Amino acid sequence: MFVESAKLSTPEIYPLLVGGIVPRPIAWVSTRSDDGIDNLAPYSFFTVASCNPPVLSVTQVNPGDRADKDTLSNLLQNGECVVNVVSSDLAEVMNASCADYPSQISEFEAVGIETDKSHQVSPLSVKQAKVRYECRLREVISITDQPAGGKMMLLDVVGFYVNDDVYSDGMINSKKLDAVGKLGGNDYSKIQEQFALVRPVLDSE
Repeated sequence: MFVESAKLSTPEIYPLLVGGIVPRPIAWVSTRSDDGIDNLAPYSFFTVASCNPPVLSVTQVNPGDRADKDTLSNLLQNGECVVNVVSSDLAEVMNASCADYPSQISEFEAVGIETDKSHQVSPLSVKQAKVRYECRLREVISITDQPAGGKMMLLDVVGFYVNDDVYSDGMINSKKLDAVGKLGGNDYSKIQEQFALVRPVLDSE
């Protein structure tokens, strides 16, 4: 099968993107509004954008019923967030936080998620998250304002939290972290099997 994207509707394009670009890591982003409401929402359009300086990229798929989701609205208000990594033991409660709560309701309280005070930013952290990135907003790049369009949030990492149980020899042990990835539809993946490939080095002669 081959079809030009211009001949497809947005509902037809979406599953072709999220079903083929897998697994996607999940940024469980906590923010705080100017009214002091602590928001928490997962995003699977998420990756590292730069290591020097350390920058993360999280993309909002624009909702059809309002301009922005609470996460981006809060970021634009105060410029701070925490990206919490979702381990398999947090998958159920992460999914519960996906519900479309009103902006005046905190997902932390609604779902019963234990919080931890962050070190360098005001938004709360997910206490059980084994890896957390405390961030400040660098830039928002709007691809389009249309529903289902994208707005990319570039986040400067100002601090790292790594639980001692998953950290050794200067690295995060991915098996112990046991992060989940997003697939298409309602499906997720676990890190059950791993393999290593040594990067080849070309002979200079």
